[in-house]
Amino acid sequence: MKKQLILELIVAVLVALFLYASFSKYADFEYFKKSMHNQPFPAWFSDFLIGTIPPLEIIIVIALIFEKSRMLALRSYILLMSLFTLYVTAIKLSLFKNIPCSCGGIIRKLNWGQHLVLNLFFLILAVVAFQINRKIRENKLYRC
Repeated sequence: MKKQLILELIVAVLVALFLYASFSKYADFEYFKKSMHNQPFPAWFSDFLIGTIPPLEIIIVIALIFEKSRMLALRSYILLMSLFTLYVTAIKLSLFKNIPCSCGGIIRKLNWGQHLVLNLFFLILAVVAFQINRKIRENKLYRC
């Protein structure tokens, strides 16, 4: 029961981040679009990301809520956060010049070092949640 409570708390925090991130992008959509087009990507890829990232974050949130889809959602969360974290790491390593943050709300105010720490924190939380969820699911299978 303790593992389940820890899992639910972590999932709630993960949900909060992606809900906040997606809705803050929609709340200032023009800024999000403009900053995405200032990224070091071809315009077609920026357009793809603009249309994909916020809905994907919301889909992952919905999937995290339901126990049956939680493993897939956690895998997706880890994959997306890993990609975000690699990108921030590349920026910190100065592989790109003057990159604007395309995040919304207060996350936009973080510098790249703070952004990296935040991403790593949520990535670690997602991995912990994945491991706990996996153990809970295995225990349920063996009880039947």
